[in-house]
Amino acid sequence: MCDQRQRSFALLGFPLGHTMSPPIHQRLFALSGKSGSYNLFELPLEQLESRIPELFACTGFNITIPHKLNIIPYLDLLSPTAQRYGSVNTVLCDDGAGKSVGYNTDVDGFLRSVETLGADLSRPVMVVGAGGAGRMFAIESALHGAAVTLAVRTVKPQTEKLREDILSAVPGAQVTITTLDRLPDTNFELLVNATPVGMYPHPGVSPVPASFLRQVRCVFDAVYNPTETQFLLDAQAAGCKAVGGMSMLVWQAVVAHEIWDHVHYTPEQIGGIIQEMTRIVDEKFGVPARQNPDGRTDTL
Repeated sequence: MCDQRQRSFALLGFPLGHTMSPPIHQRLFALSGKSGSYNLFELPLEQLESRIPELFACTGFNITIPHKLNIIPYLDLLSPTAQRYGSVNTVLCDDGAGKSVGYNTDVDGFLRSVETLGADLSRPVMVVGAGGAGRMFAIESALHGAAVTLAVRTVKPQTEKLREDILSAVPGAQVTITTLDRLPDTNFELLVNATPVGMYPHPGVSPVPASFLRQVRCVFDAVYNPTETQFLLDAQAAGCKAVGGMSMLVWQAVVAHEIWDHVHYTPEQIGGIIQEMTRIVDEKFGVPARQNPDGRTDTL
């Protein structure tokens, strides 16, 4: 595992069967010229405490489910976004002052993916889904000035709680709740799919009717496997600028390297990695993209 005598990094999570982290981070290390091994800590929750010394022997590490919350008590400091969402996916084990720091680079992965689309988050945004990912997408959009519409299958207490959370983070924000069978007849700068709809084993479905996409300029789908979801295909056919979850997956890893090594990458370099990882996902399972397994966005 990690060894304090050399630069070593890791991914903490359980299970990690289909993780894309090793090839992504290996490519980022190669581009930056920085050395570093990247290991997998596949630990169930009950083993976390006993393995903490090994983890903190690393230079830094990433975290995926189910440890994004449970790692927090072992950290000295949290970044503002990690505090905001109570979730950590990147750790710097020593900030130079002997402190460990937890970050949420999922936020940066989303924002930089949206930036590549040229989307203006001060304009209206619709987020489909009100779970953990939807909460982050909606609050970040509101923080950037967007009027946010939450679109859900049925309105539940969780949905109302998200509206309250948005207003708490951004007093005076414009927040609307609607259901997917009653989508509004208005235009949106950005439509975000924060649900698993379109993911294997049901890859041929989309969270919204294809006709609705005529009201949308940009589309972001948090699902990265399959690499071309029906939602993305419909968006492209409607003339939307569209990007899938692989972009977010790579960009959040980029920000981890910026934290660990203070390095810089060009958009062209990162675009190349996104394309390369897309090919790997499509080839890894030996099936067409729309049939690839395990497309959950929480798996780094």
